[in-house]
Amino acid sequence: MRTPLALTTLAAAVLLAGCGADSEASDGAAVADGKVTVGASTVPHAEILQFVQDELAADAGLELEIVEFTDYVQPNVALDDGSLDANYFQHEPYLVEQEADAGYDFEIVTPVHLEPLALYSDSLNSLEELPDGAQVAIPNDPTNGARALELLAGEGLITLADTGESSATVLDIDENPKNLEFTEVEAAQLPRSLADVDAAVINGNYAVESGLSPAEDSIAVESADDNPYANLLVTVAGHEDDEDLQKLAELLTSQEVASFIEDTYDGAVIAAF
Repeated sequence: MRTPLALTTLAAAVLLAGCGADSEASDGAAVADGKVTVGASTVPHAEILQFVQDELAADAGLELEIVEFTDYVQPNVALDDGSLDANYFQHEPYLVEQEADAGYDFEIVTPVHLEPLALYSDSLNSLEELPDGAQVAIPNDPTNGARALELLAGEGLITLADTGESSATVLDIDENPKNLEFTEVEAAQLPRSLADVDAAVINGNYAVESGLSPAEDSIAVESADDNPYANLLVTVAGHEDDEDLQKLAELLTSQEVASFIEDTYDGAVIAAF
């Protein structure tokens, strides 16, 4: 996310069909007839878009060009400069933070899926086994860092001060009975950190990419009920009603996609529609 450790985008776009959109950097993306260029995280976002392209897009008269990203910064940069018509990688709290920090003017087209955040360990089998002074890695961006702390607070490991509308940080920990030591790590690197810490709170997409399942491998997982962290299809303000983006939104929230998500990710990704 907003750190020098963030990975750069993949050097090449994954061209699934079409030759790209007719973009205008001066006032955001302008969707060409039947063609949409979408920036997405590799897993599961690009995989879901790949399914749409392979199984649904042609019948809807739509062509997709998917550009894969391995960090959380560049997809919004590319959307803002007109390189993309839409992106699909972020939840609303992160979107709001990015708009405030970078001055973006984006709009949500539709929520698509939720990736439950979970706590994993290479050495422990349960929360009860967390030793006094255990080292716990959490995402280093404000929204997902706060989300990780909320997960730990919900499990009774810590308590957090009331921060109002501000995201909680490790400085807002009121009680820490196990004297947990927190290490903030760039989200994409968290799976690799498991070898160096007692436990790590890992974003769903990076867990899936690393072969981890929240349902089978975690020692704690956040609830999907009333969860505000659904991942969204997002575009530049003023283009959210463009016909082709609405077609894509309809396909992404179809029963076919819901079934694909359920069959493919075994609870690590949940349809949010």
